[in-house]
Amino acid sequence: MPPESLPCSATDLACDLLVIGSGAGGLATAVTAAHLGLKVIVVEKAPVLGGTTAWSGGWMWIPRNPLAREAGIDEPPEAPRAYLREELGEGFAPERLEMFLSQGPAMVDFFRRHTALDFVDGNRVADFHGHQPHASTGGRSLCAAPFDGRQLGRAIRLLRPPLDLHSLWGMGIAAGADLGHFLKATRSLTSFTHVTRRVLRHVRDLAIYRRGMQLVGGNALVAALLKSALDQGVTLLPSSPARRLLHEGGRVTGAVIDMPSGEQRVWARRGVVLAAGGFPHDTRRHSALLPHVVAGTPHYSAAPLTNTGDGLSLAEAVGARVRAFDFSNAAWAPVSLVPRRDGSIGRFPHLIDRAKPGLIAVTRDGSRFVNEAGSYHDFMRALFAAVPEGEPLEAWLVCDHRFQRRYGFGISRPAPLPLSPWQRNGYLRSGATPEMLAEACGIDPAGLAATLATYNRHAALGEDPAFGRGDTPYQCGMGDSECTPNPCVAPIERGPFHAIKVLPGSLGTFAGLAADENGCVLAEGERPIPGLYAAGNDMASVMAGRYPSGGITLGPAMTFGYVTAHHAAGHALRTAVLSSSFSPVGEPSVG
Repeated sequence: MPPESLPCSATDLACDLLVIGSGAGGLATAVTAAHLGLKVIVVEKAPVLGGTTAWSGGWMWIPRNPLAREAGIDEPPEAPRAYLREELGEGFAPERLEMFLSQGPAMVDFFRRHTALDFVDGNRVADFHGHQPHASTGGRSLCAAPFDGRQLGRAIRLLRPPLDLHSLWGMGIAAGADLGHFLKATRSLTSFTHVTRRVLRHVRDLAIYRRGMQLVGGNALVAALLKSALDQGVTLLPSSPARRLLHEGGRVTGAVIDMPSGEQRVWARRGVVLAAGGFPHDTRRHSALLPHVVAGTPHYSAAPLTNTGDGLSLAEAVGARVRAFDFSNAAWAPVSLVPRRDGSIGRFPHLIDRAKPGLIAVTRDGSRFVNEAGSYHDFMRALFAAVPEGEPLEAWLVCDHRFQRRYGFGISRPAPLPLSPWQRNGYLRSGATPEMLAEACGIDPAGLAATLATYNRHAALGEDPAFGRGDTPYQCGMGDSECTPNPCVAPIERGPFHAIKVLPGSLGTFAGLAADENGCVLAEGERPIPGLYAAGNDMASVMAGRYPSGGITLGPAMTFGYVTAHHAAGHALRTAVLSSSFSPVGEPSVG
């Protein structure tokens, strides 16, 4: 519908592009579109901005990205393409994947040159499945650079705080060297000095700003995008859920928004972008798309509770199609349930501790079932396969006291922070012997004792013949380099012994709105719905339910946000392939 024909009243709002949701996908679309000259409004259901992204590690999988190339990592384009073919199989969608692979580097270059967002490289971060012939040992990942929250001024109140379960007193800790210093603070003067400076800075920020200002990971990513949106004149409307799409003449022309001041129509000349975070807390879709829920086991997502499938429902009401996958419809992760002082229950995703040396995972019979150092997604798929039908779908992570004091275990922090509160509230089960621990957990005592005896015999030599812990670069990178000969394997023998129950959870969802390579939402018959786009987890995953590497959610979210903005603005994308001597190309003119 041409801009002049929008039926706006004096009280309606009007823009070129309306974005529903404020995670990485939504904000990347908004910032890019505003840079290309569009008037953009972002509405968000929650009172804060950032969605699941603000709680994430902030990592993005972008093969052949500029930071890698500048460091001399210049793999041929066919290498990541071949890895995805190996990983995705029949789920390999050429058009969308070619768009992702070709425009990912351009997206990074755009944000580096035109916005407040900068990146740090992941040139030593390996792909998940190192046994695949085209897996990379580094150069395909990058992360948002740390961001000084003071740059946001009063707008810092709009930023979703870091997840309290993964932060320390509200202070974000970045994966890599920063986390390493915290884990070694009691054993290294250099690390102690680093941690002391970080804590003192955080205490000062709390006194002055009532929140941490040294932002890292996903919180830094959202903060930089938020700063960029404000710089570009994007209108941001929190506490404003979308209730229905405006749909006239076969085209989506806006949406009805429930703002604090009342219901409001927002007309969008170029279209509406749905980026509301998928359906991690939509119980109706759980029952249709998650097999373990169908079988009677609840699902415990670590995503914000406000992500309830709104974008998918809005689109379905105007004829959109939701695409599900046979392999997996969620980004699985084992989670433990954390009792909070206010009576609520937190969901702690176990992403890091499982790969450290001196931990195993067992089912109720005390048997191991998985390479614990593998990806969180693979861990859960193994658990689904290991538990017989009709039995509780749960596992127990088991370690000894040395492990807990050195690395921390779930929400229980390493030394010198106290352990007893988590034992008192039942989150952490403990026992002087493996048999006593098993009794406390409801695990078969003889089975656990036998499993530990077998595991320890091989672990003393740094070996794990049963599951091969530490046999890929990814696993070794997640382990402890100070543990030799295997950074992922050590005996579990110094009591007391500890265990945490883990349950089926996720970091987000993979099933979503069917969309083409430009982010246009599709109806039945692969017909694009004019004026309707999807981004982030509202768009069906380009990875077709697979999880080949860390960052395969945020990388595509940022990339397709960039692509979608160009399509909505009528701007041509860059078509030149970046050479090994990477040379930035200017933004094209309006098409």
